[in-house]
Amino acid sequence: MAVDSMEIRALVFDVFGTVVDWRSSITREGRAVGERLGIEADWEAFADAWRGMYQPAMERVRNGEREWVRLDDLHRESLCDLIESFGIRGLDEAGIDDFNRAWHRLDPWPDAVEGLTALHRRFIVGTCSNGNVAMMVNMAKRAGLPWDAILGAEPCRAYKPLPQAYLGTCAYLDLPPERVVMVAAHNDDLVHAASHGMRTAFVARPTEYGPHQERDFEAEHDFDFIADDFVDLAAKLGAA
Repeated sequence: MAVDSMEIRALVFDVFGTVVDWRSSITREGRAVGERLGIEADWEAFADAWRGMYQPAMERVRNGEREWVRLDDLHRESLCDLIESFGIRGLDEAGIDDFNRAWHRLDPWPDAVEGLTALHRRFIVGTCSNGNVAMMVNMAKRAGLPWDAILGAEPCRAYKPLPQAYLGTCAYLDLPPERVVMVAAHNDDLVHAASHGMRTAFVARPTEYGPHQERDFEAEHDFDFIADDFVDLAAKLGAA
């Protein structure tokens, strides 16, 4: 059944991969570290490995194995392991902290700012990300992302795909789930959001994982909106 855009009040976005290009950005940051230290490494492989530790680290929190830990701290733990396994020498504690903040400096996809700005004129736009608040705020300031609200894992104390992350985000906006659109480049994220009554919008990012991308090339379910990019999504929602 078609969704009337007049019924929609807010759009909330997955961020990593959907709004920002984490792989190219982390590779860039790694190369800068390598240049400063005078070392060579496969920084694309480093970026992939760092991202590959993301879900396992969060799962230990989701399943109750450890108490709540923000993503910045999980990323730093993973980074320390990677520095050892990749044989990177010369980073002191301050250097490790700065490298870890690479996740605060991710570049947006080319259409992201334009599309979000258009959507922002008509709807509330915010995050529903596993990234912590400081990370999302710093990323937004650097990239010019016009969020009205930073929501998701840290405010809700739950990592997606736990229900609290989606429902808590809607509750913070004081909106029923059916008036909130979850926007993501990942089919599974949207399936979980839909299961909790949210509207859904799929935007493909077929180069998120570079040559290693294996899925999410297209929408695999009957989502409410399917768009080529954020500018196209804004047009489909009458916000262009």
